[in-house]
Amino acid sequence: MKGLCLWLALLTCLVVKIYGKIFSRCELASILRRWGLEGHEGYSLDDWVCLAYYASGFKTGKVTKNIDGTSEYGIFQINSRSWCVDHHTTSRNLCSLPCRDLVTDNIIDDIMCVKRAAAGPDGLEAWNGWRNHCRGKNLHYWTATCKL
Repeated sequence: MKGLCLWLALLTCLVVKIYGKIFSRCELASILRRWGLEGHEGYSLDDWVCLAYYASGFKTGKVTKNIDGTSEYGIFQINSRSWCVDHHTTSRNLCSLPCRDLVTDNIIDDIMCVKRAAAGPDGLEAWNGWRNHCRGKNLHYWTATCKL
C-alpha cells in the first residue's frame, strides 16, 4: 500500500510537469504574433500579452474555479460556461473543445478559442484582468524589448 501511494505521488508530479508551462513574456508575444493576434479585433499584441499575464501569469496549466460553478482554463482563463466543455457545467462549447485541452503546453487551441471569444460583443472587456489592468493604459512594455 505504501508503495502504491509513493507511485501515485510520483505519477502526479509527472503529470503536473507535462501539463503546465510558464511562458516568458517575449516567447508568448512571438507565438501570439505568429498566430495572428496582432491587430485581431483591433487589439494590439501588447493587449494580448497583458491579458495573458493578468489572466494566468503566463501559466498554461492554470484552472480557476468560480463561485457560480464554472471554471476558467489555461493561459487566457477561458470560461467553461460558453467556450469549452468540462463535464462539470452546462456549456455552449462555442470553441468545440474539451476544457482540458486548454491547460496543456500547446496553446494553439487556446489562441483559436480566445480569438473567437474576443470577436464577441464584449471583446477583451469580458476579462476582468484586462479591464482592470490593461484597458486604456500604455502597454508598450509588454513587447518593447522582444525581438519580434
